[in-house]
Amino acid sequence: MDVGVDVGTTVTKAVAFDADGRPLAEASRPTRLVHRSTGRFEHETAEIVASVNEVVQELAGAVGNRPGVLAITAQGDGLWLVDDAGTPVRPAISWLDARSSPILERWTTEGVAERVFRRSGNRMFPGASGPLLAAVRAEEPEVIERAGTAAYCKDVVMQALTGVRATDVSDASAPFLDPRTGEYDDEALAATGLSEVRRLLAPVAAGGPVGELRDDSTGMAPGTRVSAGPYDLPAAAAGAGVTEPGDALLTVGTTLACQVVTRELPVDGEPAGLFLGTWTPGVWLRAMPAMVGTAALDRVLALVGVGTAQLPGLLAESPPGASGVTVLPYLSEAGERAPFVDTRARGTIDGISLATTTADLVRATCEGIAYAARHCLDAAGWTGRVTVCGGGARSSEWTQILADVLNAPLHTAEAEQVAARGAVICARRAVDPDSAGAEWIAETRQVDPDPARAEFYAEGYAHYLRRIEAARPRWSDPAPTFTGDR
Repeated sequence: MDVGVDVGTTVTKAVAFDADGRPLAEASRPTRLVHRSTGRFEHETAEIVASVNEVVQELAGAVGNRPGVLAITAQGDGLWLVDDAGTPVRPAISWLDARSSPILERWTTEGVAERVFRRSGNRMFPGASGPLLAAVRAEEPEVIERAGTAAYCKDVVMQALTGVRATDVSDASAPFLDPRTGEYDDEALAATGLSEVRRLLAPVAAGGPVGELRDDSTGMAPGTRVSAGPYDLPAAAAGAGVTEPGDALLTVGTTLACQVVTRELPVDGEPAGLFLGTWTPGVWLRAMPAMVGTAALDRVLALVGVGTAQLPGLLAESPPGASGVTVLPYLSEAGERAPFVDTRARGTIDGISLATTTADLVRATCEGIAYAARHCLDAAGWTGRVTVCGGGARSSEWTQILADVLNAPLHTAEAEQVAARGAVICARRAVDPDSAGAEWIAETRQVDPDPARAEFYAEGYAHYLRRIEAARPRWSDPAPTFTGDR
C-alpha cells in the first residue's frame, strides 16, 4: 500500500493506492486557516502535522498497515518557521497572507522584484517566503534569531515524521533558487537584503527528500519510506500526466493554478509567474497561479445566499455573457500574483441593473474566472493539450464554460486527488528509479468547446483584458475605509 497525502489550505486529504495505482480508500480532515486580522492568515503547525497523522491512521486502519511509501505534498509558498529540532517558533504564515505588501511594493518600485525574477525566474508576491521573511524580520526579529529553517508546509511535516531537514526543487524555486544550477542564488538574496537569513534555507534534494518514519504516530510502521514533494501544483501535473512541452494543467481549486511544461527558461520576458523546478532534469513548469479560483465563486455564492448544489441550475438560467454582468475576480486581500503582480488589485462587478438576477451574478463570476484562466495560460506559453482538475472541474457546466472560453478541448481528470497521486508517483521514482509509477496516470474525459459560444467568448475575453487596464487607475486610488468605532 502506498499513501499520498495532500495538505491543502483548508483540508488535509489522503489516498491509499494499490501496486497498480488503483485507489483503495480515502480520508480527509478539515484544517484551520486562522484570519488574525486584515490580510493576515496563519496555520498552527502542530494542527497541520496532527491532521496528517490522523488521515494516514484512518487509511492504515481501513486497508491494513502494508509496507509501501508515504508521499507528502502540500500547499506551497508561505513561511513555516521552525527551530533546529523542527519545533515551530511562531504560527505558520499562509500563502494567502498580505502583511508583506508594503515591502513588496517598495521592492517593485526599486526594481528589486524584477532583479530577483531575472535571477530565479520567479516573481514574488506578498505570500512568498522572501517578502514574508523580510516582514517577520522587521516585526519579530527575535523569531528570526530562534528559527533554524524557513520551511514550506510539506517540509515541516517531513521533519516531524522523519527528522529530515530538506526541501525539493519545486518549493525552493520560489523565490531564491537558480533554476539553471539548482542552487540558491546569492545575488537574489542580496538584492532583497536577506543574505544573512540564507542559513534558514533548507538543503535542496534534487530527487526529492526521502526519509523513514521514526515512530508509529501515523499508524504505519516505523522505517516506512517517506518522500516530501513536489508541492501541490507540480504534484498535480505529475498525477494528471502533464509531461510534454506546451501541455498545460489547469487546476480550478482555491487558487486558479495554470501550469505549462517547458524545457526553456526565458527569464528576460515580463516578470510574472513562476518557473518551478521538477524532479526531471531539464524540465520546468511555467506556472501562473492566480490568487483565487473557487474561493472567489464561494464568496459570491455566500453573498447571494446560495450553495454549490445550486450551481448547475444557476449557470443554466443565465445566458453566455450573463446578461451584460461582468466580473474581475481579484478577491484576495493580497491582490493578484499572476499573470501580473499588483498588491492593490481588487475585484469588480460591472453591468448590474434592476433586471440582474442571482444567476447572472454567479455566471459572470464563473466566466470571469474562466477569462483569468485563459489570461494565465496564454502568459505561460500554452500551445498543446489542456488537462483540468480541482473542485471546480467537478461542475460539468463550469467546465463547459472553460472549454468555450479557451476554445480548446479540455481533458478532465477523472481520478480524484491527482496531487496525492502525483506525489506517490514521484515518491516511487525517488525510492526506486525503476518504479512502474510512471504508468499511474489519471484517466480523463474530454469536453469540447461549442463553436458559437467560443466565438462569443473570444470577444468577451478581449473585453476582459480592456477592463483590467481600465481598472488599474482605480486600484491606485482605492476608496477610503473607516477605522473608527462603528
